[in-house]
Formats: sequence, C-alpha cells, structure tokens
Amino acid sequence: MWGDFKEDEGTVTVNVGRSLKNRKIMAPFPLADYGKHAVTHYKVLERFGYVTLVECKLETGRTHQIRVHMQHIGHPLFNDATYGGEKILRGTTFAKYKQFVENCFKICPRHALHAKTLKITHPTTKKELSFTSELADDMAQLIDKWRKYSTVKKLDEEEA
Repeated sequence: MWGDFKEDEGTVTVNVGRSLKNRKIMAPFPLADYGKHAVTHYKVLERFGYVTLVECKLETGRTHQIRVHMQHIGHPLFNDATYGGEKILRGTTFAKYKQFVENCFKICPRHALHAKTLKITHPTTKKELSFTSELADDMAQLIDKWRKYSTVKKLDEEEA
C-alpha cells in the first residue's frame, strides 16, 4: 500500500457499492445510504517508508473491497491503476527515486495484491473449502526491492 500507516493495525467499516460516477468501479459510501456493508481488518507487516506491506482480513467479501477500503483511508494499492495507485503518491521528487518506483512498476505490472488464503463455503454442499497460494515471484521481487531501498535509505539518514 502507498504510504506509512500511522497505526499498526485497524479496521475499515465502510459500505462498498458501484460508483455513482463510473459504473465500472466500486466506491466507498461512509453514510451507509448506498452499497453493502463491508469490513476489512488490516495489520502492518513491514514498513518501507513510502509504502507499507499490510495483511488484510475480510469479514465480508465485496467486489474490490480491499482496494476500495485502502483507497478510502488514503493508502491505495501499489500500482493499482483503477483506484489511483499507479503513480508516485509518496516519496521524494528526486529523479533517482522516480526511476526506482518506475522500475518497481515494471517488476510487478499489476496491482500489488495477493490472496494468501481464501476460505469459502461451497454453495451446494455447505462444506468449508480452504485454499492457500504462495507469493507470486513478481510480488516477492517487489517486496525485496522495497526492503533493500528502505534499508539503504535508513543507513543514509543515520549517516547524515
């Protein structure tokens, strides 16, 4: 997610429904007058300065729920063109940093979202099904690149 979260964990409870301006995307509706009830719990796993690795657990399963909720609290998904994360949102104006972020976008040319675990109830048998998947290589490379960047940045700040 773009930005450094103030809290280590939190909950977003905001209705999610079709945007009234663009029917192809979803939007948050804080006043609960439109959309469906949606709850996302988040926990910071690792901070990289200008971006943060976050784990989300959903109480509800609305279309684009994580993407909408994170955008709503000011932390759109990294490289999410639909919800505003495809441009440099945090960081410096230096050309070197701009090139770094553009290289990150190339490493992971999609929004940076991975479903590690998915649990659903089968509609016919009512049996609970659980699926897990390993982190995709592009996401692993992206996280590693940010990890190295934030380590070097901290060292530079300590020396200054």
